[in-house]
Amino acid sequence: MERIPSFKAYDIRGKVPGDLNVDLAYKVGRAVVKYLNAKSILIGMDVRKSSPELSKALADGITDAGCDAIDLGLCGTEMIYFGTPFLNTDGGVMITASHNPPEYNGLKFVKKGSKPMGMESGLSDVEQMILKNELGEVASTKGKVIQKNIMNEFISNLQNFYDAKKIKPLNVVVNAGNGCVGPALDALEKFLPIKMIKVFHEPDSNFPNGVPNPLLPENRQPTIDAIKKFKADLGVAWDGDYDRCFFFDEKSNFIEGYYIVALLAKSILKTNPGEKIVHDPRLVWNTIDEVKKANGEAVVSVSGHAFIKQKMREVNSIYGGEMSAHHYFRDNSYSDSGLIPFLLILQLISEENKNLSELVEEMVAAYPCSGEINSTVSDGKAKIALLKEKYSDGILDELDGISIEYPEWRFNVRMSNTEPLLRLNVESKANEKLMHEKTKEILDLIRS
Repeated sequence: MERIPSFKAYDIRGKVPGDLNVDLAYKVGRAVVKYLNAKSILIGMDVRKSSPELSKALADGITDAGCDAIDLGLCGTEMIYFGTPFLNTDGGVMITASHNPPEYNGLKFVKKGSKPMGMESGLSDVEQMILKNELGEVASTKGKVIQKNIMNEFISNLQNFYDAKKIKPLNVVVNAGNGCVGPALDALEKFLPIKMIKVFHEPDSNFPNGVPNPLLPENRQPTIDAIKKFKADLGVAWDGDYDRCFFFDEKSNFIEGYYIVALLAKSILKTNPGEKIVHDPRLVWNTIDEVKKANGEAVVSVSGHAFIKQKMREVNSIYGGEMSAHHYFRDNSYSDSGLIPFLLILQLISEENKNLSELVEEMVAAYPCSGEINSTVSDGKAKIALLKEKYSDGILDELDGISIEYPEWRFNVRMSNTEPLLRLNVESKANEKLMHEKTKEILDLIRS
């Protein structure tokens, strides 16, 4: 079957103009309208240099197909997730390549009600329509492009998830990374008692301070420096389209996303005991433990937003968290948000009257973890087979890659959906030395 290289498992992504260009964006606009049988589609874009031309081409395709394009302009992905059901459009498209280098861009899709649309839920149909040139005729009555600003409604919706009266006047470093979150933080600021110390706050398509990807250790330093300089209570940094946020404690330590999942679960279960919490299978022991302590029920799911959202809908889960810093909320159309976690953690720190370091130190000690370690491999399947054989005396689970469990430690290895990488996560029960030893042992096998 013929393929378009920029079509990935969950989105379209690639270098501009080689893999993704105005011609493809226009055809995608036409095809998406036909696939969704849409009358209106919400569109928005991140700060990249190529975003305006791709947005215009996408809107041209949508309107040529006889459908209205409701255009939010510069926004975050979660504004598309919020706006699609809020404005009752038949779908939404966000132009973003999130944390990829500046020469990349992409398109993320949702159906009506912000239901995910990936390869297995419509994107492959769109791809085939384009390949077979089955876009239909240009409509005799073109749709309209309607500029819309829903920032106030978006910020007002966030207020359903936290109580500003319970938040203390904390000093918080907020690092927008020159991505899209700055304007949203400015709009949110007047509703919060905190003092924001703003770093790289202005959206800037040149990314003068590096691409906004706080998972890269070299990109964390400006947040760390600001926490130290201003003696802040915590630091938060976002990726380019702000559907993910990353936390640093008052000692300027980066907090692994794994522990944030448990904190958010704890925060939500305080007022919603007995609810189900969905989590990914890469690192699990701490989440299971903390959810149980907070009177919730932990439910494991294959990682990746389409799978987590599907599992949450299946079991009616109030919150889903991935250690990769994607956090999903039932009352947010089961969509991920980079601002709700920020607000919930501010409230949790205030209510518990503890620093972020104090909130996580017991968890880190009880379940030390390696964090996700990537290795480039030529034959991922062969390496996974080798690991299965080597650790055949452990308990094997193949829900997502392989997880192998022993009484005192466990690990998960999975192949990347988009790159020739194996991703490793290791955790132990209160034995950091064992965790490091096993991490090294498995990495040596993977990289040999």
